[in-house]
Amino acid sequence: MIRAVAALLLFPTIVSAAGQAGQEFSFLGSLLQMIAALALVIGLILVTWHFSGKLMRGLPVGHHLRSKHIRLIETRHLGPKKSLLLIEVGGEYLLLSNCDSGLSLIKQISMLEDIEVIEEEPIQSGFLSLLNRMRQTQ
Repeated sequence: MIRAVAALLLFPTIVSAAGQAGQEFSFLGSLLQMIAALALVIGLILVTWHFSGKLMRGLPVGHHLRSKHIRLIETRHLGPKKSLLLIEVGGEYLLLSNCDSGLSLIKQISMLEDIEVIEEEPIQSGFLSLLNRMRQTQ
């Protein structure tokens, strides 16, 4: 495998060396070498991503960090250093404001049914969504 990759990377150099001794710069040879190097780098990234995903699936995810009595339900950022926090503490929901002066209680909500819950699906675009779709098809 390593020999094949090395031969692929050195192919344009070998081709240009086999030509005339006084030959000038070969655009085609450089282009092929660049494409081979790019393919090698992208292949290494995908292989690393694949095996790290398999490795991470086997690890426990933050069970020791997860609290049984306090949960952060949602955070909404309103501006720089200003946000609203909805947390659950012992079955009660608290709406808190977080700003430069600190945390302050806005409202205590006894039941979640008092809150209108609107489900939002995150919009994924770009390279990360492509990788996630590739992982789901495997």
